[in-house]
Amino acid sequence: MTVEIGVLIAAGGLLISFMMYRLNSTKEVKHDGQQNAEMKTKLEYISKGVDDIRIDIKSNEKQMQLFSERLTRVEESAKQAHKRIDSLEGGEHA
Repeated sequence: MTVEIGVLIAAGGLLISFMMYRLNSTKEVKHDGQQNAEMKTKLEYISKGVDDIRIDIKSNEKQMQLFSERLTRVEESAKQAHKRIDSLEGGEHA
C-alpha cells in the first residue's frame, strides 16, 4: 500500500508538472505574440514616417527647382539692369 501511494504521488507530481509546463508554454506564446504585434506596429509607424519624409523631400525638391528658375530670371534681369546702368553712366561721361 505504501508503494501504491508513492506511485500515485509521483504520477500526480508528473501530471502537475506537465500541466504547469503547458500553462507556461501558453503564456510564453501569448507573450511572443504580443511582442510581435508591438514590433509590427512600430515598424508600420516607422514606415509611415519614412513615407511622409519622402513626400516632404519631393515637395522641397519642387520648391528648390522653382527657386532655381526664379533665381536664374533674377540674375538675367540684374545683368540687363547692370548693362543699362553701365550704358547710362557711359553716356553721362561722354
